[in-house]
This record gives sequence, structure tokens and C-alpha cells, in this order.
Amino acid sequence: MTIERHVLGLSGGRDSAALAVYMAQAYPEIDLEYFFTDTGKELPEVYEYLGRLEGFLGRPIKRLNPDRDFDFWLRQYNSFLPSPKMRWCTRQLKIRPFEQWLWPALDAGEKVISYVAIRSDEGYREGYTSTHPNLSVRLPFRERGIDKPGVIDLLNGSGLGLPDYYGWRSRSGCTFCFFQQKIEWVRLMERHPESFEEAKAYEKNAVEHGSPFTWSQGESLDELARPERVEQIRADHERRVARLAAKRVANPLRDGDDLLDLDEVYGTAKVCLACHK
Repeated sequence: MTIERHVLGLSGGRDSAALAVYMAQAYPEIDLEYFFTDTGKELPEVYEYLGRLEGFLGRPIKRLNPDRDFDFWLRQYNSFLPSPKMRWCTRQLKIRPFEQWLWPALDAGEKVISYVAIRSDEGYREGYTSTHPNLSVRLPFRERGIDKPGVIDLLNGSGLGLPDYYGWRSRSGCTFCFFQQKIEWVRLMERHPESFEEAKAYEKNAVEHGSPFTWSQGESLDELARPERVEQIRADHERRVARLAAKRVANPLRDGDDLLDLDEVYGTAKVCLACHK
């Protein structure tokens, strides 16, 4: 008899947490295995939220740790920082551990269904593309027409609410993710100065080894951290928020639906689903 397994990856972010809540409530008969791929460079708020989620689910979230850390892979890529054009961090620190975990079982004939939190209002996004014939991908939110407000309803209704970092950052992932907006770098510097300094050290090392990339497009973190530049970034952000807020019509039927997130303010970026869902 063929063994069938069901797995759901958690990033520490809003959408994957809401999918875990949804599956637990709508399909309690499915024996889901929850997992989190830990790069070792995550925000502390991510770990705290995963702990809360474990409490709600009543079962552990398996931690998948890469067999080689960020520093190892940075050396393998000649000290070149990962970037939107060369996302080696996602490949080596997120996807590779996932495949190393499941591939022996898949090769042995087990069937695995992976549930991915792509919403119904994210028609531009695609999930992880299976490269093994025994691995299939399901998108329950897209199948059931659950959008961003629906995700927020699920989290609020469960009592979990949003991860704390949503108060200053748009998504989960590594502390020095290159997809961050400049205002998020400023906020990281304020809230987690030790992580900001670590990112600066990585950047300096990369530049010294000839890397063409900085974490934030067009300027180094040293330049971004200058007081006059910080004020400029803040002012630009406030103008963007004011312009968008003036155009939006609040929905009185959804409490909190008028909150702006950074995807709305700056436009939706093409991000790594393994990190940011």
C-alpha cells in the first residue's frame, strides 16, 4: 500500500500561518506535517510566532536546518551577496533542505502532497514546482477563493493575530533580505541594531571581494544609515503612505482592513515564496 504524506511549510509569515489554521479547522482528518526551514538568520519575532502557532496547532513544527550555513555558501559563491538576480540563499538554505528531507521517501515510492499558501488574489505567483513525480502541490487558498482579507480574518479568528514584525516590516525571512524596502532597513537598524551591523559586515566583506551587489539597491548600508539619508527615506515613505491612503476606500465590514502594508505602498515585489509566505 502506497504511503501518502501531507506537508505544509511555514515561513513565520502571515499567509502560511493562516493556511495552517485553515487546514487544521477545515480538514482535521488530514495528518499534516508542519515544517520550517531555519536559515539561522531569521528575525527573533519569527521564532516567537512559530512558538505561538505550535501552541494553537497542538503539535510540533519540524525544523529543517541546512547542512551548510550561510557563511559556507557565501564562500562557495566567492563572497557575492545573494540578490534578486542570483537567489542562491533560497536555493541552498530553503529549497535544498526541503528536498533533502523528502527525497529519500519520494524515491522509496511514498506520495507527498505539499500545501502552499498562495492566495486567490495572487494570480501572478506560482508555488514551488515539483521536480519529483511523487510530489504534488496544492493551493487551498486559491482553490477556495481566500484572499488577503480572508487570511487576516483566519488569523484574528484563531486568536493568533499577525506576527509582531508586521508592525514594521512587510514579510518574514532573513534579517538582511535583499527584498526589503529602504524604510525596512531603517527600521531594522532601530529595532535590531546587532542584525543591521551583521548585514553591514557581510556587505563590506562582499564589496572587498568584488561583489557588484549591495543589500539595498543603489547604496551601501553605511550610506543608508547616515542621519540625513534616514530622514530622507522616512519622508519619502510618509509621502507614499499619504498618497495611497487618500486613494483607498475603507471597508466598514472588515475591522483593520484599512491598514496599509508595504506591498501596497511600494508595489508587489517578486519574492521568494519559500521565505516570505
